[in-house]
Amino acid sequence: MTKSKYIVVEGPIGVGKTSLARLLANEFQARTVFEKVEENPFLPKFYQARESYAFQNQTFFLLNRYQQQVELSQQDLFNQNTIADYLFAKDKIFATLTLKQRRTKPLPANLRAFECSGFRSRTLWSISRLDPKCFTKGSKKGIKKYERGVTFEYLSEVAQAYNQFFFHYDETPLLVVNTSEIDFVASSKDLADLIKEINNMGLGTQHYIPLGSR
Repeated sequence: MTKSKYIVVEGPIGVGKTSLARLLANEFQARTVFEKVEENPFLPKFYQARESYAFQNQTFFLLNRYQQQVELSQQDLFNQNTIADYLFAKDKIFATLTLKQRRTKPLPANLRAFECSGFRSRTLWSISRLDPKCFTKGSKKGIKKYERGVTFEYLSEVAQAYNQFFFHYDETPLLVVNTSEIDFVASSKDLADLIKEINNMGLGTQHYIPLGSR
């Protein structure tokens, strides 16, 4: 990372996005931008009754992400590395997955303008962790109590939605990482290998399928 970058670690529920973002921030001496999950009062209710609370849950996350990005846009983005644990465009993924068709509408004009002029102008690398098996193979120990009732079927739906979204994604360079057999938190070698992949990234989409260390 010879120039300042904005890197996003994105993927389904419970695969360790925030943990990896912290590790990368330490490596690249970057500031962090984390989704305000704990502040969302609708999230526990959403996991209990997804259809009833999908709209409230989605709206809370969207407005908070928007506020964070506005605050970032007012700072000097290009003189400091930044690592985030969410992609602003992820709203489209979950809106398609959880909202009724009549509630799935285009973004308001001010949000669309911001997404185009503010967010996309940055140099951004997305690292996607797309395997729902990661959730059931150990990451549950770090999840919240209200997330433990999430079914594997729902996780699979989320993973499929992510795969569909990133299959068509071409806004920035993209590194798709298969994490089913590795652990960046527990293994310094796994993390070091990933960092090498990041430093060697080019344009377009690349896939990283590391050998398992477990």
